[in-house]
Amino acid sequence: MKIKKQNTALVMLTIVSCVFIAVRCTNNDSKVESNSATVQLNDYAGADKCMNCHKEVYDKFIHTAHYLTGTPAAEKFFKGSFQKDSNSFSYNPDLRIEMEKKDSGYYQVVYFKGEKKMTMRMDMVIGSGTKGQSFLSWRNNKLFQLPITYYSSAKQWANSPGLRSDKVVTDKPVTSRCLECHTTFAESIGGPSLEPMEFKHDRIVLGVNCEKCHGPAARHVEYQEKNPGGKTAKFIVNPASLSRQLQLDACAVCHASNITKTKPSFQFTPGKSITDYFKIDSLNTLAIDNGNVDVHGNQYGLLTASKCFRMSKELTCNTCHNSHENEKGNTTLFSQKCVGCHSTESTDFKTPSHTSIVAIEKNCIDCHMPPLPSRLISLKLQDQEKLSASLIRSHFISVYEESAKKFLKAQKK
Repeated sequence: MKIKKQNTALVMLTIVSCVFIAVRCTNNDSKVESNSATVQLNDYAGADKCMNCHKEVYDKFIHTAHYLTGTPAAEKFFKGSFQKDSNSFSYNPDLRIEMEKKDSGYYQVVYFKGEKKMTMRMDMVIGSGTKGQSFLSWRNNKLFQLPITYYSSAKQWANSPGLRSDKVVTDKPVTSRCLECHTTFAESIGGPSLEPMEFKHDRIVLGVNCEKCHGPAARHVEYQEKNPGGKTAKFIVNPASLSRQLQLDACAVCHASNITKTKPSFQFTPGKSITDYFKIDSLNTLAIDNGNVDVHGNQYGLLTASKCFRMSKELTCNTCHNSHENEKGNTTLFSQKCVGCHSTESTDFKTPSHTSIVAIEKNCIDCHMPPLPSRLISLKLQDQEKLSASLIRSHFISVYEESAKKFLKAQKK
C-alpha cells in the first residue's frame, strides 16, 4: 500500500460531530421571498402514523442519531448529569453555570460569586448524545442556544459550540436553517424573511424522522388507510427509486455545509433537486489537495470529491449507511462495504501494507476514513487551559499517512 502524504493542515485539535451542525448554519433569510412556501405542517402525518404499518422498521429507527437529534427536554433524553459535583461548568473562579432540575423543568443557572444571576429553561435537546448535546430555550416565540453543552466523549459540561469559553453568551439565536437539520418541520411566524425567526411552539415536528427522507406522508397515510390491500405505496418517496443525484440531494441538505438557501427552509423535500432550493459550493479535489477541507458537517462534499465516488456510477450515502438502524461505531460493518467493491483477493489489493494487517476486511476505514478534527468549533473542558475536542470521521476516502502509521504500529503490538 503506497501511502500518500496528506496536508498537515488536516491534523488539528478534534471536535464534536454533526450533532452540532447548527453552528455552521448558513442563512440567507433576508433574501427569501415569503410567498414562496408551499409545504405545510398539515402535509405531515407524524412518525407514529408510520409505526402503524412499519413497526419493525420504526422500532429500530427510534434508536438512531437522526431520530434523536431533536427532542423535548425530558429526563430520558439527557446524557449529562444534574447531580451535584457533576452538573456545572466554571468559566473562572467567580463565574459558573449549574444544570439544575426543578419541578417545573430543567435549567441552566448562572452564578457570579455564589449569587444567582440568571435562570434559563432548557426546552429542547439538540443532538443524539453520541458526541454531545446542545440545548435550546424559548423566549416568547424565539429560540436561543444555551451557553452550556454536554460532551459525551469527555463526560463533561462545557461551552456550547461556537460560543465563548470565558464569558456567558445568552443571545445566540436559532434560525430556521438551524432547525432544518434537527427537526422534520418547523412553522415560522411572520414569514421567512425575519431573523431571528419566530416559531409556533406546537407546530414543530422534532427530530429527523421518517418523513425527512420519505417526504410528507399525510396523503400517503390517508390513501393506505382507505386502501389497506393496496400493494403499491402511493404519495410517498422511496429513496432507492430516485436517481443517484436526487438520493444524494436528500442527504446534502444537512450534510453539505457549504450551501446557502435561496428559498424558505423546509420547502425542500426528497425527490426534488437541491439546486432549486440552495446554492451549493461543494469541495473539489483541488481544494482537498490544498488542505482546504473540514470534516465537520460536509460529508457530501468530501464523499463526492473522493476517487471511490468519482470512479463509481452507483455509490451514494445509502451504499454504506442504513438510515433505519443505529450502526454507529460498527467498523466491521462499514468495512464490509469497502471490500464489496475492493476484493481482498485481487492482485491490486495485496500490497505489503495490506497483507501485514490481520483481518483487514474488519477495518478499512481507520486508514482510509480516519477520525479527524474539525476546524470550525473549539471547546474548553473544565480545568484545562488548552482547547480540546472529539473526532469526526472523514468522508474523504483516501490514504492518511499519520493514521495509517498508527494503525500499522498498533497491529504489530
